[in-house]
Amino acid sequence: MSGDCLRITARWFENCDRADRPLGNVRSRSLCDRRMSSESPSDAETSAVDVETAPALPDQPEPSQFRVLVVDNEAAHARAMTESLEKVGYGCEVATSGPDAAEMIERNTYDIIVTDMVMNEVDGMKILTLARDRLPDCEVILVTGHATVPVAVEAMQQGAFNFLEKPITPSRLRAIVEKAAASVGLRRQNTELMQRLDERFGFEGIIYVSEEMQSVIKQLRLIAATDTTVLITGESGTGKEMIAQAIHQNSQRRNKRIVALNTRAVSENLVESELFGHVKGAFTDAVSDRVGAFEYANGGTLFLDEVGDMPISTQIKLLRVLEENRITRVGDNKSIKINVRLISATNRPLEDMIDEGTFREDLYYRLKVLTIELPALRERRDDVIALMDHFRKMFLRRHGKPNAHFSPAVTKKFFSYHWPGNIRQLRNFVETMVVLDTDGNLDLDDLPPELTTRRKESVEESGDAGFQAPSDLIGKSLEQIERWAITETLKLTGGNREKAAKTLEIAPRTLYRRLDAYSNKDADPNGGTGKGGGGKKKNESTD
Repeated sequence: MSGDCLRITARWFENCDRADRPLGNVRSRSLCDRRMSSESPSDAETSAVDVETAPALPDQPEPSQFRVLVVDNEAAHARAMTESLEKVGYGCEVATSGPDAAEMIERNTYDIIVTDMVMNEVDGMKILTLARDRLPDCEVILVTGHATVPVAVEAMQQGAFNFLEKPITPSRLRAIVEKAAASVGLRRQNTELMQRLDERFGFEGIIYVSEEMQSVIKQLRLIAATDTTVLITGESGTGKEMIAQAIHQNSQRRNKRIVALNTRAVSENLVESELFGHVKGAFTDAVSDRVGAFEYANGGTLFLDEVGDMPISTQIKLLRVLEENRITRVGDNKSIKINVRLISATNRPLEDMIDEGTFREDLYYRLKVLTIELPALRERRDDVIALMDHFRKMFLRRHGKPNAHFSPAVTKKFFSYHWPGNIRQLRNFVETMVVLDTDGNLDLDDLPPELTTRRKESVEESGDAGFQAPSDLIGKSLEQIERWAITETLKLTGGNREKAAKTLEIAPRTLYRRLDAYSNKDADPNGGTGKGGGGKKKNESTD
């Protein structure tokens, strides 16, 4: 392109950008514009108007949110494109050669790259390849005055977002960049959505600090990567559905749906219809065809809760589906191929049900290829305080309540309670307290009735302190019992040593010495003999 033509092109960009002259209605035309491919003047102007007046995409992000790299070995043309994009808010950087662009892509991050196709040393196709490797979320727009159909097809096949032929008008450039920005913005939204799903349903959304749950999560991470069936067991309220969600959210099927079906909540004569679907006229109320849970979850995950309550007749059909990966709708003879990962859960002892003849043994082994056993909340008592705090924050936000905190007395009550309803019960208790609180202090007066009255199953109280010593401490040494008491009290106080010492009614300095002694003994398995043991006894004799 000649220098005169470049100067005319630059002036054309400037003229089109005047605030009092809309981009599609400019009458003057540059030399380069008159040479535009084979379009007639009216066609060219009409297409520019159509692009400029097209309705904006919903929730279009602001141009300032996107970083654009403009690459062209003709400095004037690069500058003209940059100025045009900057005037509508895009943040732009310029590279006037292929090697410069390659170096900038290596060092920086860009959302959109607008690059000339034909350049010395490093051309537009190499820039595209480098961008795909280094910036996989970046959209690349190729610009050239030497466009051919084969080159355009090759560029699109290699991942180019779009392809423009010189000379280009500001309206065309901005329209294509706007669409590229919309694509990048949509990808960002999808990423943020997946992050929120991970926070809510992934392993990050599971609240735990106990060793019991650490072991479960470690097992879940291994299981999620596979595609086999999983059986989750545990008492009611232990979070089986959330665990199923976490498995799905961390599996290869995470971009497909997970469908949950509680077989206990479905009438016995409708279980098969809910699972496999039915055709019109299959039974009295079948007024139209209906897709079942298996078919609806195709490609994703099906979670069958309370699988132990499934009728024997349905168990037989479920076993066949798992073996053949095909379902047949009720009332139909045609089978349908399905690809579903099955996760099932139960709070019933399936082995005992097999002995009683109420659950099929072959189905049981087909369901429990991998098994997750969730501990009851009373068996993971270390998680109680963390769960209390999580639900407190959640319900304060949900109900628009001001900030409120649990009193130490309430914390003791929760920590020592036996939780027959597990996490679901704790969640409900916390919500009740948040809703009924009037003074910003979640204290004993806000407790539900179950925690304000003595019950046979509840932990016996002595004075102000709730106390429940495990039976396996019987026969242990006094030192071991003392260590257990200190450890549990520290958990109760959230690691606050001053509060723990006050609760134990010992001097803080004594508590620190005990903890140092425990630390030294853990570091040295033989700490109870020799110099270490003598030092420990000396410290104890000064208390």
